[in-house]
This record gives sequence, structure tokens and C-alpha cells, in this order.
Amino acid sequence: MTSEFKGDYQELVDEISELLGVPATLENRDFELLAFGAYDSEGDLDPSALDPVRTRSILTRRSTSAVRAWFEGFGITRATGPVRIPPTPEAGVYRGRICLPVRHRGVVLGYVWLLDDDPGPTDAQLAAAMGVAGRIGALLADEAQAGAGLGRELRAVLTAEPGWHRDAAVAELRTALGARADVPHTLVCVAPWPSADPDDAPSPRTVPHATALCTLPWGTAGHSLAVLVRLRSTDVVTPALTAAARLLKDAEEARSAAARGAGARTAAAVAAAGFAGAAALVAPGRAAGVGEARTGLAELGAVWQEAAAATRAALAEPRFGPVAEWAHIGPYRLLTALGPEAAHDRAVSPLLTPAHRELARTAEAYLDCAGQAGRTAAALGIHRQTLYYRLSRVEQLTGLDLDDGEDRLLLHMALKRARL
Repeated sequence: MTSEFKGDYQELVDEISELLGVPATLENRDFELLAFGAYDSEGDLDPSALDPVRTRSILTRRSTSAVRAWFEGFGITRATGPVRIPPTPEAGVYRGRICLPVRHRGVVLGYVWLLDDDPGPTDAQLAAAMGVAGRIGALLADEAQAGAGLGRELRAVLTAEPGWHRDAAVAELRTALGARADVPHTLVCVAPWPSADPDDAPSPRTVPHATALCTLPWGTAGHSLAVLVRLRSTDVVTPALTAAARLLKDAEEARSAAARGAGARTAAAVAAAGFAGAAALVAPGRAAGVGEARTGLAELGAVWQEAAAATRAALAEPRFGPVAEWAHIGPYRLLTALGPEAAHDRAVSPLLTPAHRELARTAEAYLDCAGQAGRTAAALGIHRQTLYYRLSRVEQLTGLDLDDGEDRLLLHMALKRARL
């Protein structure tokens, strides 16, 4: 959440807490905690107020997909007025809730949560609180519009050709970010992404340390998600790793929830969960990459190429993933820069056919083990004589001499490039 909105949310949630005499929390439609209003009264010291669901929301600033689906099953995504939700200890909800849907122009953007006590707020109090919720909705809509604008500016930077077009796009993004433009940044690439539609992308507010994000082409027909992440230092990219891991984890949670298919209620709940619902469509084979950090925005194009290359390396080599850093992908920094035709070298192509998959695996293992037959045989679980026979077949198929350093380099590069 940007600082320009954070204080406003807190003030409005505090206003609701004072108005109703109970503590209130504000979450967006993806159940991310935005503000927590503590109401000063003896009743709020009751340990039962901190049931597992509420405690997790406050401490981790988010709820699980199962909790979201459970609450949404009470119709809060469609409600235009307060919704009372009874206590359900088996679900970790020890205290009843009152949900005030936060809407703007008919669209639900978040929820204000209240603990429901007996006798609870009057209808007049709840009506007044709904008025405040409407003001929160307008604020959330303004923030969403600002985030969409930053996404368009970021996309323009990352898709512009080098030269004055990109310089102009960077200048526009710098103006939009203001003082935030001059801090250290890096980019995270998540791929594949289910859609190029901006509505299918998460809000930057829901991604830790994210400043802006957008969708971009991936391959010939796919899409990726680009996330601009602010850092404290160019030496520490931990915030970017956290953001990448969070996106992958949320996507997997949502995909698993959808796959379970526990009936129409679960499916509707996942579909209503905004980003989580969209992320459920992401194919299982996905990964994230992180580019090297830079101060300012001038080199964002290069950072994006690094992040995308790291993602491709993570998809090709599970040992790098699911989140790979450009700095740690070794020779793939060069291999990812090669064109698709590099994987179809005339000498190596016969080895890459399905009929010779085992020979290719043997050759790659041999080269990974620096040509040491003992290590290779042990890694493959085969006898040395079997290894020598397979390597001779590799030489026959390719015409390459595995005792020649350059031939070995060509074969190794071609096998690795074929993974991409």
C-alpha cells in the first residue's frame, strides 16, 4: 500500500471503530489486511477476540484461501449491506463477525470486519458505518486507478525499443513515481501468466514491496507478469525474492483450491477472489526470476531481460527454481541470450530426437561431471562399460569428438540450450 493512502485508510477505520464502539479491521477483496482499528475498552482485552483467523490476519496481514472461501460462502461479495456471520469454532472463528462490504460504483473492493457482540451495533450505527465504508471504497478505487496508471507506464518502458522512445517512457514513469523513482529497484518476472488482461493481475498493494506491475508477452502466445520491486540497497534483493515467492505461493494455493473442486460454492469463492482466482488458471510449470538491482529507472530494460532470463532458467532447470536470481544462473546468462535456432545445431540435432533421449541425458551428465567417467556412471546408476558404449554412440550420431574441448563445449551448450 502506498503511504499516500495508508494514513487515510487508518483514519477511516478508526472512525468506524469509534462510531460502533468495537475494533474494526479493513481488508481488500483479496483479504489482505490494510488497516486495523484498536478500540480502547475493557472488552477488547478479552482473549477470545483473538481467535485463530483474526490472529493470523493481523500478524501475517493476509488470510488463507480456505478462510476466504469460507467467508465468501456467506455472500459477502454480492452484499450491499452488513452481513452477520455466526461463530464457527471448527473453522477457527470463535467470535461472530459483522462484515461491511466496501463498494464503489457497484463493485466490491474490500471488507470492514467487526466483532459481533450482544446486543451489537444498532441499525442506525451500522448505516453510519456503511457511509464511512463508502468513503473507503472511493479511496480504494482511486488507489486502484493510480496503480493501473503505473502499470501502463511500466509496460511502456519494458516494451519500448532502446533509444528515445524508451527514454521518453522512463521519463513518464519517473514523473509518475516521484521521489520513489530514485530508490534502488529490481524487476521480478513470473511466467507463464494466464492472461494479458490487466484485470487478471494482482494489485501492487497485495504484493510485498511492489511499486508497479503489468503483464507482458511470453514466448509466441503466452504472457508473463512483471513486478517493479523497491529495495533498500542494491546489495540485498530479499524483498524481490519475497515478492516472487509470495506470487508463486498464492498462485499454487488458488490452483489447488480450484483443483479440489469441492462443489459450486468453492468454485464461486475462488472465482470471486480476484487475483487468486486468476492465478488458479496458471499452469503448474511456472517459475519466477529476479534481475540485478539498479538505482533509478534508466536500466529497467536490461533488468527485465535479466529477470526473464532467470525465469527461463528456472523453468528449464528445477535446481534454480522456483525463484531464480540472474546472478546465480551461471552459464544460462549466456545461453538465454542465444536465439531459438541455437538449439538446433546441425551436428547435435540428431541427438535431440525422442529416439535418443537417453543418449542425450548421458552426454549431458558426462559433461556436467567434467568428463569424469566414474562420477558420471555413479550419477546415472550404470556400469562404466555401459557409459563408454553410450558415449561412443553419441560421437557416431553427432560426429563430435568428446576428447576435444571445443566439441565438448558445443555439445554441452546445445544440450543446455535445448532445455530452454
